Amino acid sequence: MKVKVIPVLEDNYMYLVIEERTREAVAVDVAVPKRLLEIVGREGASLTTVLTTHHHWDHARGNAELARLLPGLVVLGADERICALTRRLAHGEELRFGAIHVRCLLTPGHTLGHMSYFLWEEECPDPPAVFSGDALSVAGCGSRLEGTAQQMYQSLVETLGTLPPETQRDEDDVPTVPATLGEELLYNPFLRVAEESVRKFTGKVAPADVLDVLCRERASFERAAEPLQPQARALLALQWGLLSTPRQK
Repeated sequence: MKVKVIPVLEDNYMYLVIEERTREAVAVDVAVPKRLLEIVGREGASLTTVLTTHHHWDHARGNAELARLLPGLVVLGADERICALTRRLAHGEELRFGAIHVRCLLTPGHTLGHMSYFLWEEECPDPPAVFSGDALSVAGCGSRLEGTAQQMYQSLVETLGTLPPETQRDEDDVPTVPATLGEELLYNPFLRVAEESVRKFTGKVAPADVLDVLCRERASFERAAEPLQPQARALLALQWGLLSTPRQK
């Protein structure tokens, strides 16, 4: 499984996943289709499918043009609002592209129809990968625009947070991809809502309530400052006393 990370729109990424034996390719979150097709051609791959995490323009706006350029292209996602959608996916559904397995994980919070994609190959030494769109970012998570804090907690902690720690997160928002879930579990407060230091900061106990306070605190901070880069978010977490230290073996 070969993953090409393609920077677009100044602060976003789209991805091309290539099954190296068959050269079948799957794209994730197409924003600039012609640039994607240039890389598909350079790789000698055949693009058959698009996986879209959610309907926002910076993740789905290229679907219609790409479908026009590639008749028969399959566009998949979990939200009817996704441009050029050909089939709606269900939580837990599994797809197969040659040797590549894809498990579809509904992760509402940023949007109600947000889907993350967990990819792996059998008997492969490479770690699996998850494309988490705006559900989870390095040292943070996307803004909760739809749904409840409880839904967002389940998406982050009970769904994404339980994937194998070696899973690489090829997500869209930062220039430091990929990161691993194991790293995120150490320093991302949005995944550590059950820890005492994070609860103490928020003054809450129930995990969904803790997450809700964290989201509101971050939104308040962002309204008063420029958007934070990942390193600044990590520094802020350190200042808050929200970083945990690796457990001694």
